[in-house]
Amino acid sequence: MSRIGRKPIVIAKGVAVSVDGGAVAVNGPKGKLQVRVPEGIAVRVEDGSVLVQRSTDAPRERALHGLVRSLVANAVAGVTEGFTKELEIHGIGYKAQKEGSDVVFSLGFSHPVRYAVPAGIEITVDAKQTRLAIKGADKQAVGQVAAELRSLRPPDVYKGKGIRYTGETVRKKVGKAGAK
Repeated sequence: MSRIGRKPIVIAKGVAVSVDGGAVAVNGPKGKLQVRVPEGIAVRVEDGSVLVQRSTDAPRERALHGLVRSLVANAVAGVTEGFTKELEIHGIGYKAQKEGSDVVFSLGFSHPVRYAVPAGIEITVDAKQTRLAIKGADKQAVGQVAAELRSLRPPDVYKGKGIRYTGETVRKKVGKAGAK
């Protein structure tokens, strides 16, 4: 048995989990999420917890057992606490501003870059306009938005300018003058 797959998922107060055929629906104070369950994996709700089981020891089902359990656990955690990713903007004149539901970036290009925030995601910009917090119930969507924002201007390896995750270290390369 998978060590992760056999752990029960405790359902917090205010969270409703229902299993309907090939999907698990999770409703909570932060929203609704749905996790698709592949064939060969069974999900049961009993005694205030969710149990994930597989029908056989086939390699495919063994691989999916822990994955489905992690996806359901992330959905339960997302509708109760939510997930957050933080980004930092480094560089002179680089900044971000909220305009309505969009975020507008000044990243050294000849034009401002406008990013439309998807549904279910909330982006906040601090007072200095160099830190962003991405919040949402869906862990995959929060990570995807953070990756898309970082890809607007990834950190430069020579000067360190660009958008990076908070706590990310950028190893700087030596330029032409340092190669001598």
